[in-house]
Amino acid sequence: MKWDWSAVSDFMPHFWDGLLVTLQALALGSLISFTLGLVWALLLRTPTRWVRWPVGVVTEFVRNTPLLVQLFFLFYVLPEWGLTFSALTTGVFAIGLHYSTYTMQVYRAGIEAVPAGQWEAATALSLPARRTWAVVILPQALRRVVPPLGNYVISMLKDTPILMSITVLEMLGQARLFSQQHFQFTEPVTVIGVAFIVISYLASLLLRTLERRLVR
Repeated sequence: MKWDWSAVSDFMPHFWDGLLVTLQALALGSLISFTLGLVWALLLRTPTRWVRWPVGVVTEFVRNTPLLVQLFFLFYVLPEWGLTFSALTTGVFAIGLHYSTYTMQVYRAGIEAVPAGQWEAATALSLPARRTWAVVILPQALRRVVPPLGNYVISMLKDTPILMSITVLEMLGQARLFSQQHFQFTEPVTVIGVAFIVISYLASLLLRTLERRLVR
């Protein structure tokens, strides 16, 4: 099969549009998953059972149902209840919500890895709970969770093509549309595959650099 460079040239404007959408979905989805995951982890440590129980039920339900099902529910079912959002907004929230149930476990492991002596020292100094978390516990826990959180960033990147199912034209969506219009599949799909590899590699390098700086 002959490689058609003109097809690559024709596809590149579509590729850049798709890349921008992919990076937006990845950045915002990561922000939601990291923030919401920390909230879940802290709520699960509250002494009130009536807080822990609903949080545990919700996070278990989200973690054990497919992302595609959640995406369809948010995009197709919520409008019937009067809640309508753009396709990209829905996709970003679905990815962030889904992965927050995984980052929650990462945060919980990081918090539990903080030595008991640190808690005892904060108690001995009569630090209030909020200051104990902000100054003593979370800074130590966050340094431990950077590598596994980085793995989930790459997982979210690889899940962005699922947004194509709700009409979001991320990279693969643009490749599919171009291929259907021009009957050329090899070039656009190959370009997308290479792009995912490059982005994943650059993200892993960035996360390693961040990890080394936090360890100092």
